Amino acid sequence: MRLQQVRRSNWKIKLCLAGIAVLPISAIQPGNQPAPPSAELATEPVSGDPEQLECSFTDKQIELIEKLNRSDRGNLIRLKRIVVPDRWDLDELAYSPLPITYKPAQRFSKAMVVYKPGQVFGAYQRGKLVRWGPVSTGAQSSPTPGGLFHLNWKATLKRSTVNRGWLLPWYFNFQNKRGHSFHTYELPGRPASHGCIRLLDRDASWIYNWGEQWELGPRGWEIRAQGTPVLIVGEYNHDNPAMWRTAGYLEAGGQIPLIEQEISVTFAELLPDEKKEEKAPSVADD
Repeated sequence: MRLQQVRRSNWKIKLCLAGIAVLPISAIQPGNQPAPPSAELATEPVSGDPEQLECSFTDKQIELIEKLNRSDRGNLIRLKRIVVPDRWDLDELAYSPLPITYKPAQRFSKAMVVYKPGQVFGAYQRGKLVRWGPVSTGAQSSPTPGGLFHLNWKATLKRSTVNRGWLLPWYFNFQNKRGHSFHTYELPGRPASHGCIRLLDRDASWIYNWGEQWELGPRGWEIRAQGTPVLIVGEYNHDNPAMWRTAGYLEAGGQIPLIEQEISVTFAELLPDEKKEEKAPSVADD
């Protein structure tokens, strides 16, 4: 009977620990489609011994656990409890908390969404999700700005201006005047940066090669073409438990319904004749 309900409605049904969670997705996917395969999520204790983690899970499974917990391998053992799925055989996109399709991004060949409450990014091509992963955005004292930005320029390795001892691999700037960027760095499972968006190394490398830079005029300050648009939305609530560990999130199979009414700025509002921006040195990277 449950399968018949899926086919007859515009609701996405997810089996979960508490039973069945029903989420409206009219703003995300077209109706009259069966729900794709999904996994149940739950938390379980994790040993503080890294060898025990590696004995319990394969390398591929640990990579997925990193995503689900917004934490790199080195920090997973410090979490005490980790989010895990009940099945490991699905395509990686099936575990994404962001929607598989996002209509406002359909007009762009490439676009990115960073959802700060969920500490997650999504990369879209013509509105279809092609990759997702965990992030660590700005700490409470140095929040990552929200709004619409673009990928600007990149470097395979850059030395931080906040601390010259910090080396930032796969650096891709998205706010030139303040030096904010995507790059590889530690993911502790919470917002912890100085305003940049930290990534797992494999995600940072992928974005570095996938994203498009700006095109500058001969004088080096006139922007002739913007790079890949980046939409940063939502605010992280530092007083509440992390979204991806809450019962409601787990019961929803780890999905975040990205409803357009909740987004203050959409890709649809992007104008092709945006103002020119003068180049400036980075001042706040990490």
